Amino acid sequence: MNKWNRIITILCVGMIALAAVAQRAVDTQVRIFDNNVRSLKVCLANNMYIPPILMMGGDQRLLVNFDYLDYDVHYLRYSVTHCNADWQPSQLVESEYVSGFNYADIDDYAQSEATYVHYYNYQFILPNADMEFLVSGNYLLTVYEQDDPDKLLFQTRFSVCEGTVSVLPEVTSRTDIEYNNRFQQVSFDVRYKPNQIKDPYSEFICEVTQNSRQDNSVVVRRPMMVGVDYVTYDHNRDLIFPAGNEFRRFETVNAHNLNMGVQSIRYYDPMYHATLMVDEPRNEMQYLYDQTQFGRFTIRNAEAYGENALQADYMITHFTLNTYGKLNGGNVWLYGEFNEGYPASQSIMKYDASSGCYTAELLLKQGAYNYMYLWVPDGTTTGQTGRIEGDHFETVNEYLVKVYDHPLGARYDHLVGYGVAHSGR
Repeated sequence: MNKWNRIITILCVGMIALAAVAQRAVDTQVRIFDNNVRSLKVCLANNMYIPPILMMGGDQRLLVNFDYLDYDVHYLRYSVTHCNADWQPSQLVESEYVSGFNYADIDDYAQSEATYVHYYNYQFILPNADMEFLVSGNYLLTVYEQDDPDKLLFQTRFSVCEGTVSVLPEVTSRTDIEYNNRFQQVSFDVRYKPNQIKDPYSEFICEVTQNSRQDNSVVVRRPMMVGVDYVTYDHNRDLIFPAGNEFRRFETVNAHNLNMGVQSIRYYDPMYHATLMVDEPRNEMQYLYDQTQFGRFTIRNAEAYGENALQADYMITHFTLNTYGKLNGGNVWLYGEFNEGYPASQSIMKYDASSGCYTAELLLKQGAYNYMYLWVPDGTTTGQTGRIEGDHFETVNEYLVKVYDHPLGARYDHLVGYGVAHSGR
């Protein structure tokens, strides 16, 4: 009887463990589920060129702006889910991380004006009178139709930070594997009040990202050195990143004149088509500095007489990368903030055997865009810059370091500080 009890106990424990794993397997990546959603932008209201992280108790506001392509208005609603450092839902219930009800209607919307492509522009600010954040951490934002909450339009991410520690990152091209060649290495200190952190070896979880990319982000848990009021993360080979190259740029701000990086703009019923200059691989070219926005985009119509958000039109934008033949063993991905979250079919370049080029056509709103080409080997999900763009130690990259604290007995990961550093500066 004892034997069978043990077997049943083991089976029950195994089933509980499997259920726990299955419960945590939640897809929280930035996703666009409705193809009519375009130009999604999540940023601080006063600065769209820095990571979307709110400081608790401050006057910062998060701006969420997007278009829905349609002649008719859609009545939309949003809600949030609190997540831990790994972007999986935390143990907190809604009343513990947001005030009031965890949903609100999007009331700020307007129809496009004098555009060939008809759309409604939506925007809202967080926090607001309907929704205040009670704890720090990562938040998954979901937007859906008011009358169909199960039909998500999109989900995206932002963070709320306590700012109770100081994070001081540095970047150098003198790495532990090479000196001023293809790589950049991140190191950082975390400073706090004495006795504020009981056990930094087990409490701290640190995430480092390069140019807001998630495919090559790195999580580190153990510092190299611990002092009374600081910890140091240094000489960690996991924090060595391929340096890449400066982002490429183009502008479609004027439909009747040629813009930066654009070969032609023509109207073919029912919309404009913008053909970009043919790109060449830069992996064997000399490094050239160019001031970019680290992959971000800005909506702008130079001919608008009112709001850019309502008077910028959409164009089928044609990308061409001349590789002089097919590249075997993987795929070429088009990367930039403008296509984050969309299905892979909008990011993977198609090979045209007749021209020996890779091509892509995306519906993009008028504006200024950053982009690059990533090589993703078969069987992997991490993009590589070296094969097409090249890796140059001089490249100016934006590195974000987020530090989470999980004290013993805590039910969620506190985001206690973050820091941003730029290489080559």
